[in-house]
Parts: sequence; C-alpha cells; structure tokens
Amino acid sequence: FRRVLFRSEKLRPRTIASVAQTKVERLATGIREFDRVLGGGVIPGSLVLMVGDPGVGKSSLNLRVCAYAARDRKVLYVTGEESLQQIRMRAERINALSDTMKVFSETDMERINIHVENEKPDLLIIDSIQTIFRPDVQSAPGSVSQVRECAVELLRIAKGSGIAVFIIGHVTKDGTLAGPRVLEHIVDCVLYFEGDQNR
Repeated sequence: FRRVLFRSEKLRPRTIASVAQTKVERLATGIREFDRVLGGGVIPGSLVLMVGDPGVGKSSLNLRVCAYAARDRKVLYVTGEESLQQIRMRAERINALSDTMKVFSETDMERINIHVENEKPDLLIIDSIQTIFRPDVQSAPGSVSQVRECAVELLRIAKGSGIAVFIIGHVTKDGTLAGPRVLEHIVDCVLYFEGDQNR
C-alpha cells in the first residue's frame, strides 16, 4: 500500500522552491482601506471571520462589499438574523442596492449548502454564524459544537470550491466571541471591529 501511495508525485514531500507559483486574482471590495487590511483584496477560497459588538457595522460593511462585488461577480448573502425586508431597507439606506446580488434567509447549514452548490457564488456571506445550525449536531444554534461544526463546513466549502466566505460573529460584553473562540483557529483571517458606543 505504501509503495503505491508514494508513486504519485503529488503525495511526495517536495522542496518549497519546486512548488509551482500561481497568480491569484483577488476580489476588490470597493473600499480601499478594507482591501489594504485584507492584503490587497479578498482571496478566493479564503474564510474570513468578522467579529464585533452588535450594531458596530459588520452587516452594513458586508452589504457595501457585496453590492460592489456583484457588479462582475456572483454574490450570495445568507441572513439568519434579519428578514429580507430588513436587509433591503439597510441596503437602501447605505446605497448598496444591487440587481445582481442574491440574498436569502436561512439557518439550516444543509439547505445553505444546497443553495451554494446551485448558485456557485464567488463570494458568500454568513450573517451570523451564531444563528446557523447543522441538524445532525444535537445542540442549540450558537453553542460551541454547533458554531464549530458549521465553521468547519464553511471551511470545506471555501477550500473545496474556491468561494470566498465571510462569517459574521458577535462578541459578548466581556469582548469574547459569542460561543467559541475556537473559530479563530479555523478561519484564515480574523477582523475585529470596534466602535464608540456614544457615536
């Protein structure tokens, strides 16, 4: 078995200099500073966690990014917290309406997976990870096991299909991610959002 396994060059250890370099075209967000923070734009197949207090502007920022990306990319925005009407109202308020961006309200990870396979988006937004659940995991949405398993499934989607995935997560009063901090070890990048509560 081992002899057969190592006949494939792909499975053999290689020197890092021998690995072919491919140019990755990043997705621009339309916000120069956001692109800079992401190292020049969104990398296809990346999993980005956006964390901050409720109301700090995570969903609004993602809507702006989606509206810009939807000009020449396929975008799918999944909301588990707000209704589609609420998302539409926010998009109008921040001038982020788009005829090509697709949105739907869902919390079941299996159904989300089906929509992703059918739509094949370039950019997928999950708002928020605390509301998503897998039916085969016996715990409530937002629990440590649910959030971890859903995040692992989203990682599989991102890496397996090259879809850039943004996960929105809320933090508790003590500043920790509601549910687990284990997400920080699953995702490629964690962006923390802070704001002045008085303004």
